[in-house]
Amino acid sequence: MLPFNLLFLVILAGAFFVASVKILQEYERAVVFRLGRIIGAKGPGLILLIPYIDRMMRVDLRTVTLDVPPQDIITRDNVSVKVSAVVYFRVVDSIKAIIDVADFHFATSQLAQTTLRSVCGQGDMDSLLSDREEINERIQTILDKDTEPWGVKVSKVEVKEIDLPEEMRRAMARQAEAERERRAKVINAEGEFQASQRLSEAAAIISQNPAALQLRYLQTLQDIASENNSTTIFPVPIDLFKAFFDKKS
Repeated sequence: MLPFNLLFLVILAGAFFVASVKILQEYERAVVFRLGRIIGAKGPGLILLIPYIDRMMRVDLRTVTLDVPPQDIITRDNVSVKVSAVVYFRVVDSIKAIIDVADFHFATSQLAQTTLRSVCGQGDMDSLLSDREEINERIQTILDKDTEPWGVKVSKVEVKEIDLPEEMRRAMARQAEAERERRAKVINAEGEFQASQRLSEAAAIISQNPAALQLRYLQTLQDIASENNSTTIFPVPIDLFKAFFDKKS
């Protein structure tokens, strides 16, 4: 049996070893401070620290999905809307993310909210609805530039939802309905114009050949008779009365 002093030393050495060994995942880095001074970033895998002298802070290097809550925004044409977005970012420099900003996650979140309000407030409502890709790129560029000193890379920004006031929704619905009616009238008028052109061309062809007019007349009588009507109207060509008109004159 081991003496008490030796057993105590073994237990102390084991506790010291356990406290000094740390294991980091592939996506983690450890920013190590020794007596308050940074000595670098370590990991992934097995790292050794000096207990009570070294202190480490874990940093996750995976892409973070940040949900930006709806922001009250007044557009350039004085329309009040609520806009929400989602931001994708990750830490590319773990040392900067720890020593240059107190909480890079909270700081990025606050910066995303203010940038979203600023960019969306610079345009009117129509551009906010139609130029969403351009707005996403502008917000991403601004955020990426501002978070670079923190060792954070903003890879993508997406405007998620634009909540319009109820009266604005009704106005847009009326506008869309009026636009559909206008297009329907234009299409109808275009169809009538093309039909009148075809009729004019057909009349010109028939006028050059009277026999064609007679054939068309007989075809019309056949179509009327095929309807099983009790009354049949026979259209009489005006040419039959031409002699009487000439005699009267």
